Amino acid sequence: MEEKLLREYARLIARIGGHVNKGDEVWINAGLDQPEFVYMVVEECYKAGAKFVDVKWDYEEMARLHYKYATVGELSKVSPMALARLKYMVKKLPTMIHLISDDPDGLKGVNQAKMAKTHMKRLPKIKKYREAMDGKYKWCIAGVPGKAWAKKMFPELSEEEAIEKLWEAILKTSRVDGNDAIKNWEDHNAFLIKQRDKLKSLDLRKLYYKASNGTNFEVELIPGINWGAGVEVAPNKGEFNPNIPTEEVFTSPYAGRCEGTLVASKPLSYNGELIEDFSITFKNGKVSEVHARKNQKLLEHMVSMDEGAAQLGEVALVPYTSPINLSGLLFYNTLYDENAACHVALGIGFKELLDVNLTTEAAKAKGINDSMIHVDFMVGTKDLDIVGVDAKGNKHQIFKDGEWAI
Repeated sequence: MEEKLLREYARLIARIGGHVNKGDEVWINAGLDQPEFVYMVVEECYKAGAKFVDVKWDYEEMARLHYKYATVGELSKVSPMALARLKYMVKKLPTMIHLISDDPDGLKGVNQAKMAKTHMKRLPKIKKYREAMDGKYKWCIAGVPGKAWAKKMFPELSEEEAIEKLWEAILKTSRVDGNDAIKNWEDHNAFLIKQRDKLKSLDLRKLYYKASNGTNFEVELIPGINWGAGVEVAPNKGEFNPNIPTEEVFTSPYAGRCEGTLVASKPLSYNGELIEDFSITFKNGKVSEVHARKNQKLLEHMVSMDEGAAQLGEVALVPYTSPINLSGLLFYNTLYDENAACHVALGIGFKELLDVNLTTEAAKAKGINDSMIHVDFMVGTKDLDIVGVDAKGNKHQIFKDGEWAI
């Protein structure tokens, strides 16, 4: 891959993703797959004005060993060092950049029940720190090729060729084409913000979904809730783009107020397993049935993780002709696959779309879902039709044939 393009991508992540400014402290989480590129990102953060950039390296295989040999009790502990780190994060709110390259099959075969129990026991110990940071710091997730990830996507190619091919896909879907990626993103953000503001102005209270694959679904929205898209703003920290790439305009629906069936338009990669050809039916706002040709039990397990796992936390609008969908690739990675088409998410919602300072309980009282999970799955199709109904009962065509209609 041309160093010029990689440098452009690194600059994009630092300047648009994390929106690093003078005096920022930056923490980067990265796997061991692309150290040379991580070096570039660190350098671009310093060039943008960061006072210090710290890199935390991760090796996914270690997680397999922990789940294989350690007890749930040990895995769910929060060490004094980890606790001190969380407290420091809440106090200083460093800019966080996550460079992901995980093997989609990295946790395949790991005891799913053990993973769930560990998460359930660990979450209450760290949740208050996460909540104290929600919506208040700058962060960005972006992808870099890992060997296993590349081979998963392009098994017919050699390892070197597969990595090159994945680099090409990542850069193309991230609008890094050698023609000023930052300007590309400024233009893209402007479009997403325009769509976001249109939706906000409509004061929608319901969305109705229909598609020929069997999707027939309605969901209620929270009065006065905001929509998110592209650029976000952290109080006292400034703008940032949390996802590179992104194509979505999204909000959190009213928890427990939806009916009907959503048929997935793409497979879901979840905990190292692929759930395929599935549908989820809601009754009285909660999951009442799930059907999957492959990994039905895993899907059942996912929606029963806690009470909120069976309710929606997000609805997101993405045109069917998004660059990711047009690539024809399944990335086996939510960052990319969720931006291929319209999607929804089971689990926790975004309280910051109401008020960044809301407590979890206050947000729940206003209709924001709470859960230990947030799992996106795609429902967008070429003929997806979405109609919105506003507070006065007027109907608005939001999507027609899988594309924006407003």
